Amino acid sequence: MSDIAERQQELIDEFSLFGDWQEKYGYIIDLGRDLEKMDPRYKDDAHKVKGCQSQVWLHAELDENGRMRLQAESDALIVQGLIAILLRLYQGQTPEAVLETDLNFLEEIGLMSHLTMNRTNGLHSMIKTIRAHAAVMARG
Repeated sequence: MSDIAERQQELIDEFSLFGDWQEKYGYIIDLGRDLEKMDPRYKDDAHKVKGCQSQVWLHAELDENGRMRLQAESDALIVQGLIAILLRLYQGQTPEAVLETDLNFLEEIGLMSHLTMNRTNGLHSMIKTIRAHAAVMARG
């Protein structure tokens, strides 16, 4: 099992501990509150994620070991939590691993059926942006 697959399974296990979606939303918000603040120099138009109703900024770079380092932030609590989940999955991964792994946990925990259409579109935009950065990085 890949590292991202293991991280997805951990999230599935964590979300299964909650009885209803109010508790799950609370957990998502808590994850967002615990997310490290983004370097302010990246909170500009060049780093904005297109397709999100909320303001979302994302910066990606490779570290010295060829692994992705991501920073992201949003002005909306739920979206900030969604970012925290994505960073938990992708942080420190190789660009190739990011490109090769499907995010099956989103359906398994029921997230996609409990987000509004705008939030679903925004989540897909964030994933697409991270994968686009990974594709550029993988090409060198």
